[in-house]
Amino acid sequence: MVHTNQAPVQAADASNKPEIELADDASQIGDTKGMGAAEQENAVGYREYLEAMDIEVTEKESTRLRWKLDLIILPMFLITQALQFMDKTSLNYANLFGYQEALGLKGTQFNYLSAMVYAGYFIGQYPCGWLIGRYPAQKVLAISIFAWGFTVIIMTQARSYSSALAVRFIMGIFEAAVTPGLTLMTGFWYTRREIPLRQCIWYSSLGWGGIIGSYIAMGVSKLPQLGGATCLWAFVIWFFMADSPSNAHFLNHRERLIAVKRVSGNQTGIKNKHFDKGQIWAGFTDPKTILLFISVFAAAIPNGVVNSFSTIIIRDMGFDTTMTTKLKSVGDGVQVVALIIGGSIILNVPNSRLLTATTANILCTVAAACMAYLPRSNTWGRLVAFWLVNSQSVGFTVSLTTISSNMAGYTHRSLASAVVFTAYCWGNFAGPFVVKPTDAPRYEGATVGLLVGYSIKLGCHLGLLVYMFLVNKHRDRVYGPSNREASDEAGMRDKTEFENKDFRYVL
Repeated sequence: MVHTNQAPVQAADASNKPEIELADDASQIGDTKGMGAAEQENAVGYREYLEAMDIEVTEKESTRLRWKLDLIILPMFLITQALQFMDKTSLNYANLFGYQEALGLKGTQFNYLSAMVYAGYFIGQYPCGWLIGRYPAQKVLAISIFAWGFTVIIMTQARSYSSALAVRFIMGIFEAAVTPGLTLMTGFWYTRREIPLRQCIWYSSLGWGGIIGSYIAMGVSKLPQLGGATCLWAFVIWFFMADSPSNAHFLNHRERLIAVKRVSGNQTGIKNKHFDKGQIWAGFTDPKTILLFISVFAAAIPNGVVNSFSTIIIRDMGFDTTMTTKLKSVGDGVQVVALIIGGSIILNVPNSRLLTATTANILCTVAAACMAYLPRSNTWGRLVAFWLVNSQSVGFTVSLTTISSNMAGYTHRSLASAVVFTAYCWGNFAGPFVVKPTDAPRYEGATVGLLVGYSIKLGCHLGLLVYMFLVNKHRDRVYGPSNREASDEAGMRDKTEFENKDFRYVL
């Protein structure tokens, strides 16, 4: 492939419009003259990247480092996500123990109470990407965890609908740092090949959290302990997690260099402290962002139903309270198994992430159809279908990996994440209103909502697969084979995939 010496200024003007033809800039590989001291300081890990260029890394060293990250970083992500999920969905279990009656809720008030956390989430998640980029990520996360844990404790003192509504809104603001933050941070530590399985593992904490919640019969009476545990966990994150591989206190100097060298191969960089105004357009108009927005919104409506009303739907199939909590945990187990299987397939089969997501999407769409149209007398058939809709988490997790491994330029990536999680917020906000008490015991509106939402997500993921496949083919035809060294360098310099014509999507 021929590379020109044209200045990268050409790329800056129109840099972030999808598939605008820009000049390649591979001439500055390993040359810091193109970056000032401030730019190098903002590009986290860039100096370590340059230092690591000439070191030889053995397979044994790389494997040992990966295991070290898996044993330190991954459990922190998983526990954080599990605590957030249990705190957020505690009302689902409280439903079984008379919480609506205790607060004197009427009509759709419980729906609003359940949904309000996502309104707060919407407000809070926009600054999340900027804060994690500008300041130490683990400290931003720890402060958010402590604050939301404290609001969980306050929730036990709510004695009226309005006070409970306000607390749930504030809780959502602080919880907004978690899933978007962990999505961005997964790309700080892991390679493109490793990201999907690790993301599936920590996202499976939703299933683990649901199982734990079922068996401790988590309701309002358990919130003080849960909130206290969350506050204590914030100190663990503050002191033991690190911002990025370049300054990880639990790695020695050589391990830091190897860790940075590994993730530089993602072609997306680690993170950049500078908010690049030139990447704003890409953040909002990237075709991948638009497709993910539609798919996540469509799937989040059913998700809001499952998270807030799964216990009620199962109970109204004819089971008592004790059996309901146990049966609900089976669906959570299905979610865990589906995520681990999906992540393992993606790890071992190249370019299989969107095909794996499509398979899971078909499964949950068929399950939703069975819920909607199987006769009420077929209790166990409908129950198994309700369990299987939890496989939809595979598709959602693949959506998140698209952000962390197929979007370059930190401002672009963080804004795209904010847009996608906006869809997540408003879909989950709308979800509880699909469930109408008058629809009991079949809840036809809710089950049809599941079917429609999952069908739309299926179509969007297929569209995403076609788009990225065609872009890769176009670039190979026009520019020739990808120059990986040039692409890695562009990623560490915070260039978007639209500027970097050596970038190729992983499918």
